[in-house]
Amino acid sequence: MAAGAQAQTLRWASQGDPQTMDPHSQNESMTNMMNGQVYETLVLRDRQLEIVPGLATSWQSTGPLSWRFKLRPGVKFHDGSPFTADDVVFSVERAKSPTSQVAAYATALGEVKKIDAMTVEFVMSKPNPVFMEHLNSIFIMSKGWSEKNKVLKPLSFKDKEETHASLNANGTGPYVLVSRQPGVKTTYKRNPAWWGKFEGNVQEIVYNQISNDATRLAALISGEIDFVLDPAPRDVARLRTTSGVKVIDGPENRVIYIGMDQARDTLLYGKSPDGKNPFKDLRVRKALYQAIDIETIKTKLMNNQSAPTAVLVPSPKAYYFDKELDTRLPFDVSKAKALMAEAGYPNGFEVTLDCPNNRYINDEEICIALAAMWRKIDVTVRVNAMPRATYFPKTEKMDTSLYMFGWGGAVTDAETTFTPIYRNRGTNGVGEYNRGNYKDDKLDAMAAASTVETDPKKREALVKAVFREHNAQVHHIPLHRQFIPWAARSNVEVVHRADNWLEASWITVK
Repeated sequence: MAAGAQAQTLRWASQGDPQTMDPHSQNESMTNMMNGQVYETLVLRDRQLEIVPGLATSWQSTGPLSWRFKLRPGVKFHDGSPFTADDVVFSVERAKSPTSQVAAYATALGEVKKIDAMTVEFVMSKPNPVFMEHLNSIFIMSKGWSEKNKVLKPLSFKDKEETHASLNANGTGPYVLVSRQPGVKTTYKRNPAWWGKFEGNVQEIVYNQISNDATRLAALISGEIDFVLDPAPRDVARLRTTSGVKVIDGPENRVIYIGMDQARDTLLYGKSPDGKNPFKDLRVRKALYQAIDIETIKTKLMNNQSAPTAVLVPSPKAYYFDKELDTRLPFDVSKAKALMAEAGYPNGFEVTLDCPNNRYINDEEICIALAAMWRKIDVTVRVNAMPRATYFPKTEKMDTSLYMFGWGGAVTDAETTFTPIYRNRGTNGVGEYNRGNYKDDKLDAMAAASTVETDPKKREALVKAVFREHNAQVHHIPLHRQFIPWAARSNVEVVHRADNWLEASWITVK
């Protein structure tokens, strides 16, 4: 892109699109990142993902179950209205709604009350050792704007609900949403009244969804766009030697895994010889796990841009880098066949694998590779790949027998995996992402205990015990943590964060 008039416009693309502009409806990284340019949280993250002041300037613990926060004075929402304690109380309560996918995090914050116009206090009913991590997950909305536009609760994305918050936004952040065309283009402009300091020079952001890898690559090389969040792994080597383009490397805090319906008595999408649901049998779950040649996926499909794992969390920090916990079941087709026979399925069964085709790196390709591997143990898999806009509501309804999913973000603690994914499905977001709907009371109790344990040594022991139990039961099949190489024009300077978060206020277009 030539310098001059356009030099402060960032034009970028990705294979997918944000789900909604409602900041509490969907807890999905791309959606959170896009909304995070408009909305802010009381505490933010710096370049190393450390917690720093945001809409709150300071805080102190006022007791073992309470925190008090001083709010940043002089902050205004994009419509000019002042930011106050009323907005914080409203937003936290809104985020607890049944239609919110951050309800588990908002609920863990306890009850929030207004002390004065610029002070709030959170009072919990039980200890929360990762309170700040949860707080960083709750975007602050304007109470007045929400009342005016009748968006007092998050929209129900799975039910295809549309509200004013679907396409409109009113935050306090560095950029103002100008227009939203789902699946096509989303534009932002710089907020001149932002309280923070811009470290970059981007005045305007134009985002285009470009689903096709080759088209996205061509647009970057030609200079039509300035930045690509997700170049295909097979294209990275070429990009490294392409004039005018550079690759920015970095790992991502994201684990890719396979989930299985373990609740229904029969397969919703498939057929088994005995008419039962094979995934309710631990031996079948183990067989599928041991039939996966993860090294071939890593080397051939991911071009070594992945780290195979046995632990269903985004970061090794969560399990204290315990190598024993991160030891996969061995790839062993003969053992897998024996397990299938032992479970009563010597001739396998048929099932559909639901998979996104524009969310994770090589998502559809991985599903196709898994189907071929499972065919060797006589499991016939039909890959049902679809865009994320269709895929996520489908899995949210648990309208699936076998599915691919990814989990990640800025938080490296085990808690934000345990409560949404490992726990039995309950209220206030507990077990919301247990889309296989398994019920494991022992695992549930162990995970719940780790949630409230504040003694570091005791909590470490509990966390490791939860991982061991989950691994033993194979409630999910972990695959790998994906690496995220970004690609940009040579005149674009960006900061690569491990949560795959593109912070526009840090970007410089020269």
